[in-house]
Amino acid sequence: MTAEQTTTCDVELKMLDEGIEPPSYAHPGDAGADLRARVDVTLEPGERRLVPTGVAIALPAGTVALIHPRSGLATKHGLTIVNAPGTVDAGYRGEISVTLLNTDRSEPIQLRRGDRIAQMVIQRVETARFVPVPELPDSARGTGGFGSTGGFAAATRGEA
Repeated sequence: MTAEQTTTCDVELKMLDEGIEPPSYAHPGDAGADLRARVDVTLEPGERRLVPTGVAIALPAGTVALIHPRSGLATKHGLTIVNAPGTVDAGYRGEISVTLLNTDRSEPIQLRRGDRIAQMVIQRVETARFVPVPELPDSARGTGGFGSTGGFAAATRGEA
């Protein structure tokens, strides 16, 4: 999908800290808009912390904001989001904060005010109507749960 093929929706934005840049897309066609840290923070190895972004939004009904880790920070520094993706429902009006986790076992991560810490993806939502039934229809998978496709052990034995 090219930038010309993407759809847009208006999201009302309230900046809670005028010194922080608003969410923005780094490149045309990007799915995630960068969110920035409102405060300086140092995360020790294994530490997690709720980091405010200085952003509050009003999403249109029928949409959700999903907060994802930034791939560069996750890959290079081991910084991730505890509940990734975080969910911001359309009715929420408070400041968006991100629960960051330093997965590195030996090095702290220092973030400065204004650093890009997460990506916000806006998506349409389809809600479900849950219909009670006495039995569920059969499927190819059935009740096979975790590990039902073979996983790591099968791959190491050369099985498909």
